[in-house]
Amino acid sequence: MDCVEQKDPEATAPSVVDRYYTRWYRADIKGKPCEDHCILQHSNRLCVITLADTHPILQNGRTIKSINYQISNGCSRLNNKVSGKSKRGGQFLTDFAPLCRVTCTDETEYTVYSCIRGRLLEVNESILENPALLLEKPSTEGYIAVILPKFEESKSITENLLSKEEFESLVSKRTVAQSQPT
Repeated sequence: MDCVEQKDPEATAPSVVDRYYTRWYRADIKGKPCEDHCILQHSNRLCVITLADTHPILQNGRTIKSINYQISNGCSRLNNKVSGKSKRGGQFLTDFAPLCRVTCTDETEYTVYSCIRGRLLEVNESILENPALLLEKPSTEGYIAVILPKFEESKSITENLLSKEEFESLVSKRTVAQSQPT
């Protein structure tokens, strides 16, 4: 048998997220520095809301104390129930609708926002039982929510978002600015 060099398929194969989703980013949500969110947009219009790697929750070895989908006295994202092909009954969200509040063990609280307009299809209840998923696997099992934009708006929702390259440029500028003495 000829000696044919075997290539490791794991080394070059892109992840499911990289293969099927386009990454979009919203930086400095509501003017709060580094509170960056990542939106994974699938070709079927579904958008998965996650935390960007630069979000303070994922920095400095923080641990999560609690995650709360109860936004106000009258509004809990856990009560969201959708049904049917047109996903009737899902809560409609605006760009800056709060999805959940994450409290870290150092008592800092962060609000995670929807970042896009659309119908809330699902919130990730598994991070309530296992908050470490949000830290360990933020763009897969540790996602926050799934949102379906209106069909008419599916092309325009990315206008206010940053592409991966634009976001990486912003982060590198941020790093340079932070390392400069004042």
